Amino acid sequence: MEVFKKLQLWIDPIVRSGPEAMAVDEWLLEIATLPVLRVYRWHGDWASVGYFGKIASARASIDGVRWVRRWTGGGTVDHRVDWTYSVVVPQGEPLASLRGSESYRAIHAALADTLTAEGIGAHMSRGAEETGAALCFENPVSHDLIGGDGRKLAGAGQRRSRLGLLHQGSVAAACCDDGAFQKRAETLVDRLSRTVELFSLRLDPQSLAQKVARYERSEWTNRR
Repeated sequence: MEVFKKLQLWIDPIVRSGPEAMAVDEWLLEIATLPVLRVYRWHGDWASVGYFGKIASARASIDGVRWVRRWTGGGTVDHRVDWTYSVVVPQGEPLASLRGSESYRAIHAALADTLTAEGIGAHMSRGAEETGAALCFENPVSHDLIGGDGRKLAGAGQRRSRLGLLHQGSVAAACCDDGAFQKRAETLVDRLSRTVELFSLRLDPQSLAQKVARYERSEWTNRR
């Protein structure tokens, strides 16, 4: 079942720092008129902590990285070893009005089909595997994806605002090859919608710089 009537795909051509990657997602939510699937890479060694996460616990769990706090919830993620994507859903779209667990499940069902098409076994967790660990991939919660070996394959954080829904997701099965990176994006977008168009965004430097500055501030990163 398709999640969106129409979906735009943006394979971000720029490899971005942690603060810039987060700022772009927030800005997308402000300006998007249709749902957007954005797939992107990180410039440098970055990890992210969820909006409600404790930075001290995050730093104790991963060494050798720079930190950025996400606007969404969820656990601590090492982005040196993942495949990262975001789904931006403007207000008025049916998915934006669903409960968090329902929108999470809908996107992860499409992602499970995507990984299965690659030959990676994946099924949705019912929450029984939850551990409470700070590290995202050591704490499968309800509707996360679990691999055939019982380990967590994919998780996400969400944020709702008057503008809509932002879903920031991470897949532990990273794609290093450019072809595989793009192929996964194309498969996922096809699972989410039958009608897809390529999206190209010309970022306003001033607006983006203001948002980047907030994510760069130590007060934001260390707020908890």
